Amino acid sequence: MVNVLIPTDFSENSWNAFQYAVRFFENEPVNFYLAHVHLSNQVDSEDVVPHGVVMAHRKSDTISKRLTEMIESLKNLFPNISGEIRPVVEKGLFIDGIRKLVDQHKINFIVMGTKGASGLKEVTIGSKTGDLITRVKCPTLVIPENAHYTSPKEIVFPTDFNIYFKNKILLTLAEIMAIHDSAIRVLNVNKEDTRLNSIQENNKDILEDFLTDKPSSFHFITHNSLEKVLPDFIDAMKIDMIAMVAKNINFFERLLFQPPVKKISYHTEIPFLVLHE
Repeated sequence: MVNVLIPTDFSENSWNAFQYAVRFFENEPVNFYLAHVHLSNQVDSEDVVPHGVVMAHRKSDTISKRLTEMIESLKNLFPNISGEIRPVVEKGLFIDGIRKLVDQHKINFIVMGTKGASGLKEVTIGSKTGDLITRVKCPTLVIPENAHYTSPKEIVFPTDFNIYFKNKILLTLAEIMAIHDSAIRVLNVNKEDTRLNSIQENNKDILEDFLTDKPSSFHFITHNSLEKVLPDFIDAMKIDMIAMVAKNINFFERLLFQPPVKKISYHTEIPFLVLHE
């Protein structure tokens, strides 16, 4: 049984992530936990209502009621959902609450939108999402605001081969590949005349061995900017998802936090799978 945690702040992006999660795991035995972590049992604002969710709520309504209404709206959209969806309210600080829920419910995956209710256009990743994917050690699917669900048949895995690929990382990749019959496209972007050192070669060999019997390919591109190469690679290979290792701070920050939003459209369209050791 797969246990999936979906944090929500009742924003449009979190509603989109909720729908994505249900479709992503629709053929798996799964328990969904739709969770709101808050310092009180009141929702801050009445005007944050996801499109398509019918909520005749008042200021006195509890968070539990709003979670239940979201679940009912989703079931109306997807009447054949096989998994169980449970509303969960956790009082406290956001990261502490998420860690508690991950441990308490033996969560295998977290699915979360890139932005919260503030929806600031100038940011790529909202503060809560940024904190979660860097501080909570659980595989996380990050769903951008404009992502439309499609089964991830093609997954790009950018890497500089500077980290050792531990079993949990590889097993999570294998699980996703098995669920969706996906292919992994390993992408290494190096500056001109830069060769892999012995540590990088060893890590590459480990990844090659792991992918030997799986649909995959390795791509080595000479360029001084991964950020400039990746969008063209996504288009050329018809990529549906980007996978990356959270521990690989260099790649992680360059792909998720630093690029100018106006130049990189994949930030608003392509889901990220963030892997933890």
